[in-house]
Amino acid sequence: MIADASAVPDRIVVVGAGIAGVSAVQELRSRGHAGKIVLVDGGEHPYDRPPLSKAYLLGETGFEAIRLVPDTWFDDNDVELRARRQAVRLRTSEGAVELDDGTVLAADAVLLTTGGIARRLPVTGGDLPGVHVLRTVEDAEALRAALVPGARAVVVGGGLIGAEVASTALALGCEVTLVEPALPPLVPAVGEEIAGLLHEQHTAGGIRLVGDTVADVTRDGGAGRLSVGTRSGEVLPADVVVVGVGLTVPGGLAADAGLETADGILVDRRHRTSHPAVFAAGDNARVRQADGTARRREHWQAAQQDGRAAAAGLLGQAPPTAAPDWFWSDRHGVHVEAVGDMRGSRRVLRGTIGSLPLTVLNLDAAGRVLGAAAVDDTRAIAVARRLIQSGATPEPALLADLSVDPRRWLRG
Repeated sequence: MIADASAVPDRIVVVGAGIAGVSAVQELRSRGHAGKIVLVDGGEHPYDRPPLSKAYLLGETGFEAIRLVPDTWFDDNDVELRARRQAVRLRTSEGAVELDDGTVLAADAVLLTTGGIARRLPVTGGDLPGVHVLRTVEDAEALRAALVPGARAVVVGGGLIGAEVASTALALGCEVTLVEPALPPLVPAVGEEIAGLLHEQHTAGGIRLVGDTVADVTRDGGAGRLSVGTRSGEVLPADVVVVGVGLTVPGGLAADAGLETADGILVDRRHRTSHPAVFAAGDNARVRQADGTARRREHWQAAQQDGRAAAAGLLGQAPPTAAPDWFWSDRHGVHVEAVGDMRGSRRVLRGTIGSLPLTVLNLDAAGRVLGAAAVDDTRAIAVARRLIQSGATPEPALLADLSVDPRRWLRG
């Protein structure tokens, strides 16, 4: 592999074909890289994960609809796909990547976009049959088969995945209980107002909310049914248990290669690891910040953005302009979005709590927009993103007026 950090690699191996890996390859080609690119992935085709907890789990859409790129894309972009293969070793001293079938791929540089794996419950019974996680197409298909009408579903974790699965299970006719110690969930991400509204939608839809943590999971040997025990001693009967409590990042491939890791692969702002020819992006990477801390972001837009930034880093070019963190969620028939930082107390409400649409904007003392969260107000979030980037200080009265098109915020 290239040891000179200023040299541009000709042969690049990208390990992992999620949104970070595919975005990186697209960016490499759009920036003029004409060398060899090999994309390695354990699956058959690259696909998008967000629909897995929503339309795909509901059975409303099939695999073809969630593919990230069509088959023709690989030939069109001169990308070699090594599907159903795992990278098992980085041979950094030899400039190569070894795959699980013994193939050795020559590489001047490597980009690791291997993502994470769904975290299991660290309790007795957390790995019993019938206890599901949702990270892959295979997970979604197994879960869909279990979420039959009338099934008692206990969902553990009220974050994005847990809330979406709970909503989907309800739509599939299940009796749903959501276990989450922080009620309402998502306050740091969307603010108290939107979090409270979403919390009420769960209960209005018929989902039972339990503000507790799981102590154990047991199975009745005769009936084969599960029971979820909480720390407070309550026992929740279940036909299916779904765990949505975040990700873990396997560090074997990186650690075995001597890369610096700590709950992810540590990288600089250009996504270069401690080895000058190895880069990392997506859920598996922790980016060192200017203040010395390191941050790992677990959402779709971050993975896409970081993949593009890593591509620029590989080529020694300036990265794309960083955008504020943004995510979305769909549950109970509404669309939720948030952008930027919702931590703070100076709020402007566009709308009224209890009715939709509703947008909440978070401002600093100088009146700059730091973040925004909304239910069924996509345009407001799109404009808020631009306000965050520009540092503008629109009048609070203008922000709050539902009769005003959000595009007017840009003119003050």
